[in-house]
Parts: sequence; C-alpha cells; structure tokens
Amino acid sequence: MQGIRRRGWTALLALLMGAGVAGCSSFNSDNNAPVDNRSVGATATDAAAATKPPPGIENAGKPGYYTVRPGDTIMRIALDTGQAWRDLARWNNLDNPNVIEVGQVLRVVPPVNESGVVVKPVASSSVTPVAPAPAAAAASAPKSSAPVVASIAPAPTPMPSPAPAPGSDDDIAWIWPTQGGPLLANFDDAKNKGIDIGGKAGEPVLAAADGRVVYAGAGLRGYGNLVILKHNNTYLTAYAHNKVLLVKEDQFVRKGQKIAEMGSTDADRVELHFEIRRQGKPVDPLKYLPPR
Repeated sequence: MQGIRRRGWTALLALLMGAGVAGCSSFNSDNNAPVDNRSVGATATDAAAATKPPPGIENAGKPGYYTVRPGDTIMRIALDTGQAWRDLARWNNLDNPNVIEVGQVLRVVPPVNESGVVVKPVASSSVTPVAPAPAAAAASAPKSSAPVVASIAPAPTPMPSPAPAPGSDDDIAWIWPTQGGPLLANFDDAKNKGIDIGGKAGEPVLAAADGRVVYAGAGLRGYGNLVILKHNNTYLTAYAHNKVLLVKEDQFVRKGQKIAEMGSTDADRVELHFEIRRQGKPVDPLKYLPPR
C-alpha cells in the first residue's frame, strides 16, 4: 500500500508540477506580448512626433522667408530683417511671439496686399516678446533693468504716413540722435553694428528722422532699454541703453523729437548706441549723418 501511495503522490506531484510549468509558461506568454506591442507602438508614435515638420517648412528657401536658427528670437529676427515684430507675428499667425522653433520658416516681407510700413497690433495676442534667460557664461555681464516709460504729454497728431522726402526711400535728411557727445566707438560690421556716443545720464535722445515706433522696451539682450523706429520700407534706426523711454509702440514721431533719455542699461557706462539698418542690414551711421 505504501508503495502504491508513494507512486500515487509521485504521479500527483508530477501532474501538479506539469500544470504549474504550463501555467507559468502561459502567464509569461500572455503578459509579455502586450508589453512588447506597447513598446513598439510608443516607439512609432515618438518617431512620428520627432519627424513632424516645423511650421512653414514648405516655404524654406523662398525669397521673403526666414528659417529660424538656434538662439533666434522674434525681436532679433525683426531687427535683422528690418521689420516690426508685431508685423512678423501677424504675418505668421503667431499667438505667442515668444514661441518659435528651430527650423520654423517665417514670412519676413509683407504680403502683396499690405505695405510693410503699416504697423498694426497683433489682434490674436497681447503677448510681448521677452529676452531669453542669460547664459551661464554671461553671468558677470551687466544686467538689463526693466524699461522705464515716463508719463508724457500726448504724442503729436499722427501723420498719414512716415514717408521720406519725394524720391526713393534713401531720400532721408538724417540728424544726429544726440547733441554734442563724443564718439566713443565707430561702426564695425563684425563687432559693433552702430556707433556709440557718450554723454550724461538724462541727456535727450532724439529721433534721427520722421518715423513710427515699432519697439520700445528691454526685450533684446545687449541693448538695454531700446527704441526702434521704422522710417519707411527700407530704413530702421535703433537707440539703445536708455535710462527712460518717452514713446510707445505704434506712435509716430517727428525728426528731432525727444524719444528717450540717455542711460547705461546693459552697458558699463552712460552712452547711446545708435544703429541705422538698411533692409535689416547694419550700415555705418557716419555715412548718413551730417558732419558735425
């Protein structure tokens, strides 16, 4: 009997062990397959997202379009293409002008039914471009202070358009943007995109020609409190490092009108950094300003 019982237990154990192994094999098979499938599905989804083309890629390389590069901001692109940042935001349907991506292709010339000199608010957004966070390597550089906009009397009655004298866009009778200060640094296409003029804090900064304010703020790193005027479809002027800004965006100004006060924001001394840009390209202001 004991031998029979022993043989019976042995058979039962063998049966139970066989069932256990089969159960484990079935468990592993049933549960491993979905994990593998999910992994494959996630990889495919991630790959599809990674290969999604940037906005506007179909216009890459076409005249009048710009492909965003690392480090670009809407303000920098606007200055380098001779346009107003609000125009770029509107032409490209940017709800938030701070959000652009590398490889994105932006329209940087006005549509055929619009003049580039017209500056309108971005209807879909009230967001203003901000400067990117400084790199760690630039931690010791002077910090920009927030722009100070003084309370001033209402601006002069807007003119129909800031058109230059009869003739081409080049027919502008420029004046110096500040009076009497020494020239601290000359134009250098590689190192200095304009000229630096010395002076005392609070000295008037003047519009070098009739124009419209397309930027007034501190959103462009290295320029401090900055005013940019658009004079026509060809020329912009930039006035940097101001202590106080006296104009607002979309305001028309006349040649010689006080638009700011000299300061030292984002600079190591009181100075006015002045640029003239022809179709976005920096040119030597001394070739345009009258002798003094």
